[in-house]
Amino acid sequence: QVSLVESGGGSVHTGGSLRLSCAASGYIIGSDYMGWFRQAPGKEREGVAAIDTRRGTTVYADSVKGRFTISQDNAKNTVYLQMNSLKPEDTAMYSCAAGCTFCSTTYWHVGGYYIYWGQGTQVTVSS
Repeated sequence: QVSLVESGGGSVHTGGSLRLSCAASGYIIGSDYMGWFRQAPGKEREGVAAIDTRRGTTVYADSVKGRFTISQDNAKNTVYLQMNSLKPEDTAMYSCAAGCTFCSTTYWHVGGYYIYWGQGTQVTVSS
């Protein structure tokens, strides 16, 4: 049984940083794409970043490029999202996803392509 558990969310002020973790069990990192998505109240879910865990290739939404970094630690079977220079518009529930065998650097942001999802961790950025 696959389980993805996110942690690291919290409340920060504008300009602050957080590092989210997504620990996987029952699933081996290094087999396909994993991604981070977020959803704010009243808004649609959006892809934030993804990593091809086979090659280490990373992709980002334009809104977070240069501020967020996705990475993987195969030994810990964990994917991270380092978030710097946070803005109030980054406030959302952040979830990690895995099991995307159809993903590519063009189509990584389609949530329906991912099989496994975590419960999410809340990130709140205040001005």
